[in-house]
Amino acid sequence: EDDNSLYFTYSGKSNILEVKELNYQVNMASQITWYENLAQMKMPWKSDPHSHVPVIQNLNLKVQSGQMLAIIGSTAGGKTSLLDVITCRDHGGKVTTGQILINNKPCTPQLVKKCVAHVRQDDRLLPHLTVRETLLFVAKLRLPKFFSDSQRQKRVEDVIAELQLHQCANTRVGNEYLRGVSGGERRRVSIAVQLLWNPGILILDEPTSGLDSFTAHNLMITLSRLARGNRIVLLSLHQPRSDIFQLFDLVVLMTSGLTVYCGTARDMVQYFTELGYPCPRYSNPADFYVDLTSIDKQTAEKEMESRKRANTLANLFLENVKDFDDFLWKTTEGDNVSTATACVNFLFFFFILGALKQFTILLRRQISNDFRDLPTLLIHGFEALLMSLLIGFLYYGHDKTRLSIPDTTALLYMIGALIPFTVILDVIAKCHSERAMLYHDLEGGMYTANPYFFAKILGELPEHCGFVIIYAVPIYWLSNLVPEVEHFLLNFLLIWLAVYSARALALWMAALLPTLQLAAFFGNIVFSAVYLSGGFVISLKNLWTVPYWFSRISFLRWNFQGMMQIQFTDTTYEIPFGNFSFQIPGKLSMGLDSHPLYMSYLVLTSTIGIFLFLYYLCLRFIKQKSSQDW
Repeated sequence: EDDNSLYFTYSGKSNILEVKELNYQVNMASQITWYENLAQMKMPWKSDPHSHVPVIQNLNLKVQSGQMLAIIGSTAGGKTSLLDVITCRDHGGKVTTGQILINNKPCTPQLVKKCVAHVRQDDRLLPHLTVRETLLFVAKLRLPKFFSDSQRQKRVEDVIAELQLHQCANTRVGNEYLRGVSGGERRRVSIAVQLLWNPGILILDEPTSGLDSFTAHNLMITLSRLARGNRIVLLSLHQPRSDIFQLFDLVVLMTSGLTVYCGTARDMVQYFTELGYPCPRYSNPADFYVDLTSIDKQTAEKEMESRKRANTLANLFLENVKDFDDFLWKTTEGDNVSTATACVNFLFFFFILGALKQFTILLRRQISNDFRDLPTLLIHGFEALLMSLLIGFLYYGHDKTRLSIPDTTALLYMIGALIPFTVILDVIAKCHSERAMLYHDLEGGMYTANPYFFAKILGELPEHCGFVIIYAVPIYWLSNLVPEVEHFLLNFLLIWLAVYSARALALWMAALLPTLQLAAFFGNIVFSAVYLSGGFVISLKNLWTVPYWFSRISFLRWNFQGMMQIQFTDTTYEIPFGNFSFQIPGKLSMGLDSHPLYMSYLVLTSTIGIFLFLYYLCLRFIKQKSSQDW
């Protein structure tokens, strides 16, 4: 019955994954970010020669299609590090000796992207898309170009059926802030995202973490069924319950980077019994032997004793399997632990979609996810409207008499300088909420930085345009500025460019700096410098050399200068003086009349282009790790 429930199997050639004499060490100093080193008064470029810690020592294993191998052990045993090394994501570490082979070929990032799917411990999904929409977007990005829309749709429905997601297919994925599918369903969606392109090797890091025992058991049954579909399923677990342990074909027991056992799950009890460590009756073998090999650090004596026992068991295991080619302990020499099923073998060619196709799919995904977040859109719209009305009503009531020159000057600068700060904070927060998923997708080769960059820019344009319209239109007419359509449109375009300059600056900061706090801090510093050198707080002609040159790239300065020229050029003001009045032309001062009006638009457009170019470079050359990936 279980076999009949397989909707599709891996259709390529059977795979063999081998790890030979692997020794891997991690530079602990590299795990501490540069800004944390600075906070501790340490120079980031100075490295401690004693910071290299061995994480995996003399590891050998061999697994082939049709098998599910579980890596179990206590915390800090090297399980996640092993998965990262296999998937070529061992940032901050170094393989000192040994090799990893996939079908007798050295493991490389290009080879991993073709045949290995990696499901991380945390779910990295867009919360506002439904389960079916999430899978459809991934299918359009990952499946080969020769797949028709109906074939992609069928593949999605097959995966939904395979992972039993029918009941939540039209439910939003959700996250910790938005209610959506349950934890177990979200974990199966993460697996479904990788299963869509039908990989031959499926690697999962702590797939049952955070799930209740019943949900975890059902998930492991699904993974066992996937393994029988001519796949290698490799996963890490802490201490699986007994009924989950019985589902494993092979087990690797690790402690502090040492391999204590590697062989079939059903033979593990017999192996340790022969060494003098029988599993007590009615006890879970996984619990008992993980506890047996764990390092107890409560006291120095206990740590020394447990570490000595672990080293002894590791040395005994190496002695017992040194004559086996597959490095698996067996009860007899002739046992065959392979459970690979017969499948039709044909080459499965994986074609990467063109950049244009990726761009259109990512653009649709961006717009769908943004406009599904209706509460956030309403809050941003209400924020813009409220600020516009507050400023507009402050200057309201001058329909017969014009505002004075100082009041008009203050109003124009406030219009351009007030709203960009909130835009910077909102954009940085949004980018960092998507950063974990972006890093996972780029590392997995789902798409490249180029189409994502253009999809991000164009996908957020409708929101930006609506935001500026809600903010700029009421404030202009309520404040009784020059009531001509031409002046209004020129003024609106300046505000649009100034606010978008702030958005582009925020995108750059969010991609450049690794945490939300750092990006918001430096974004605030840059905006403050732009604000203070904008020509209103102090006249440009009174600035000394450094802030004067910075004012040349201040987008608020050029926005203010352009709005002043639009408002005051060809305008006369009547100034009362006792019983007399004087007609004074609206000639600019404050050093804002040195350039023609078109220069303001040209400089603002150039500023946007520079910020977006810097954002693109950060996407290309800086790994977009979130705080949970450091």
